[in-house]
Amino acid sequence: MSVPRTTPWPVLALFTAGYLAPYLLPTVVGRLDAHLPVTATEAGAIGSALLLSSATAGFLLASLVERIGARALARVGLALAVLGYGGAALTHTVAAVVAGAVVGGFGSGAVTAVAATRIAAERDPHRASTLGLLGVSALAGTVYLTVPHLGPGHGQPLAAIALTALAVWPLSGRLPAAGAARHTRRERTPLPRPRAGLVLVAAMPCWSLAQNALWGVSGRIGLTQAHLTEAAVGAVFAVALGAGLLGVLGAGALGPRFGRAWPIGGGTLLIAGCIAVSASATDLTGFAGGEIAWNTCYPIVLSYLIGLAASLDPRGRWAVLVGSASSLGTAAGPLTGSVLSAQAGFPAMGAILAAGLAVVAVPMTAVALRAGRQPLPVVEIPLETPAPRTAGATRGRTTTAA
Repeated sequence: MSVPRTTPWPVLALFTAGYLAPYLLPTVVGRLDAHLPVTATEAGAIGSALLLSSATAGFLLASLVERIGARALARVGLALAVLGYGGAALTHTVAAVVAGAVVGGFGSGAVTAVAATRIAAERDPHRASTLGLLGVSALAGTVYLTVPHLGPGHGQPLAAIALTALAVWPLSGRLPAAGAARHTRRERTPLPRPRAGLVLVAAMPCWSLAQNALWGVSGRIGLTQAHLTEAAVGAVFAVALGAGLLGVLGAGALGPRFGRAWPIGGGTLLIAGCIAVSASATDLTGFAGGEIAWNTCYPIVLSYLIGLAASLDPRGRWAVLVGSASSLGTAAGPLTGSVLSAQAGFPAMGAILAAGLAVVAVPMTAVALRAGRQPLPVVEIPLETPAPRTAGATRGRTTTAA
């Protein structure tokens, strides 16, 4: 049985399409606030509804990817993303924008579920997740540099997400259909490492909430507290995401050399400090320094967390559940950030979020320490569709946990 040496690039494209909406959250929320008749808190609530819909899709589909088929599910998700985000971009009616955001968010969640399942089937899930994060960071940085030059309006970032889903659609044909996983349906096995998986599922919403509470209001911090222009804020975000690319490259180069516990625990504490600095910024130096340092650390830790979740179950079920739990925190982030900043101010919000991250770092580090000592059984999972008869036998491989 042949073993692919690299992660199939259609999976990386799906990862990028599924994760793009959370990465563009600041500009989506900021433009809704600026160009629609909604308050800042209501704009944050729309962003939360989008991400909550995405999380719901992940929880519903975690165990159904193999049964439905990665190809069919990815196509449904991409179609919903195109219709939802595209429709929200073209209308100025608040109710229609909310509906489009919810539909598009569900599509993003479905696409992410497929990508997470395929990444878990890789020999090195951490490497696959770092490549996916490289793709979404690069695309998001490009959008942040481009959107301010496309004129006012709420639709540009939403249209960017819809167009990305449309561009990825042709690649879905390279994914396995439902028939490619028939033999795995008969092998109904319980979730391995339930204690470690449940702890990680419980911790991830708190971790993501802290990240995205700041991320959801970062644009407003730059505009109102640091007194920057939209173009300057966009440039800071683009540079920050570029720094994140370098961070992910570094994480990919290091791989499991230092295990997962130190990058996850120590990295989370560094992120907590960066959040406090960014939320307290009153000028370009403080804002740029906090955002760039934070965005450098965030994808590094996230890549290790994705790899840890994937290593708990080579079928990808924990990866999808942990990703969906993360999306719950992500969904609550914009509204939490808006409420905290409105009630206590940006600096106090940053201090509260930093303290929460310091607390949640403890159980996540414990899971990383325990999971690294317990090997998983070998499980066979098909990676690609059966090749045509003229091209040879079906391609696939035997996978073990990273």
